[in-house]
Amino acid sequence: MSNIKLFQEKTIRSEWVESENRWFFAVIDVVEVLAESVKPRDYWYRLKKREKDNGTDLSTNCRQLKIRSTDGKLYDTECADAQGLLRIIQSIPSPKAEPFKRWLAKVGSDRLDEIENPELASQPPR
Repeated sequence: MSNIKLFQEKTIRSEWVESENRWFFAVIDVVEVLAESVKPRDYWYRLKKREKDNGTDLSTNCRQLKIRSTDGKLYDTECADAQGLLRIIQSIPSPKAEPFKRWLAKVGSDRLDEIENPELASQPPR
């Protein structure tokens, strides 16, 4: 189930993976929001390279999922679950990091509420 989440009016593309019972989020969208970069793909590439040079491979926190792009087509996109995103967020100096972590926890909590009470999924977002 694909979905669009909003963090401070910014789009975060996400995918619910039923078999793993968790959300995965488009890393590039998170990087764009936190780094406030006009070229988030370049920022993400440089961040992965810098961290790998320091002994940490951020790509191990990611997986490729087909996510719908702004042109309406599905593309393989690097995605991470909440745990993987928290590791990536640690590498991005941003005043938005803490609010983003709270937002991420809320998204997870909302999904757990929907699982317990399926009719919540059909209600407008809170």
